[in-house]
Amino acid sequence: MKAVPKTSAAPAEVPPGIELDRLHQGDCLKLFPTVATGSIDLVFADPPFNIGYEYDVYDDRRADEVYLDWTKEWGREVVRVLKPDGTFWLAIGDEYAAEMKVLFHRELGLSMRSWVIWYYTFGVHCTRKFARSHAHLFHFVKNPDRFTFNDAEIRVPSARQLVYLDSRANPAGRLPDDTWILRPQDVPGGFEPEGDTWYVPRVCGTFKERAGWHGCQMPEQLLGRIIRSCSNPNEVVLDPFGGSGTTLTVAKKLDRRFLGFELSPDYAAAINARLDATKVGQPLEGGADPMAGGKGRGNRARG
Repeated sequence: MKAVPKTSAAPAEVPPGIELDRLHQGDCLKLFPTVATGSIDLVFADPPFNIGYEYDVYDDRRADEVYLDWTKEWGREVVRVLKPDGTFWLAIGDEYAAEMKVLFHRELGLSMRSWVIWYYTFGVHCTRKFARSHAHLFHFVKNPDRFTFNDAEIRVPSARQLVYLDSRANPAGRLPDDTWILRPQDVPGGFEPEGDTWYVPRVCGTFKERAGWHGCQMPEQLLGRIIRSCSNPNEVVLDPFGGSGTTLTVAKKLDRRFLGFELSPDYAAAINARLDATKVGQPLEGGADPMAGGKGRGNRARG
């Protein structure tokens, strides 16, 4: 079905009982009920992957059924708070990708628009299987007939335009593919700089963008792509797992209202400090040209 883009964004309605434009510290299952039903335009969730990561206050080693039951509990809240034309993006690893698709689509009733593969290098080193160098990004909408998708915000030049100089090419370019490449250097000859595959570098430890307190940080350019395409200025973006604060930081830079939850008091304090130093209209870290990678530029993965 064709997306029906909104022509303008009305002033955001403040959900009763919760303050917008800040990060709230606490358990998302306790904070979600303070958000009004049908009040959020875009939710981005990058939850713990249940792979044994060492968080400061969260146990990332739960039994499968416990983890999936917990996911269904906060997933129901995501569906509840979304507006009728709202959008949900979920980042997840290999271990539970299949279960997540079934849960959010078949059990919770969302419609899947895309299953994006985010490819990166410097991933998880494995000794008895291929090294892991990707994550999954699921794009769901509440209503498959009406949702926000600002294609003009994310179009790229097509091969017809840049390579073949074909007069029949759409001058507006084309939409990116659903595999997002982070280091084209690792596929020599496979991806030309003028091509139509998006490159988004992972946030490595030496990069300027690195927030410093969280080991799994999403690149600002990645969140920028999602927020630009699936919301409009002054609409409300919610992240229930604040992590390093990238979702909220990018939402603020792009002139969206924002709302976040974070279980860890230490992480929450650091996120709020990051937000205090962020201004509307600031450029996103990482730069528009990911080919120019290196220590000096901003940029893995949790919101």
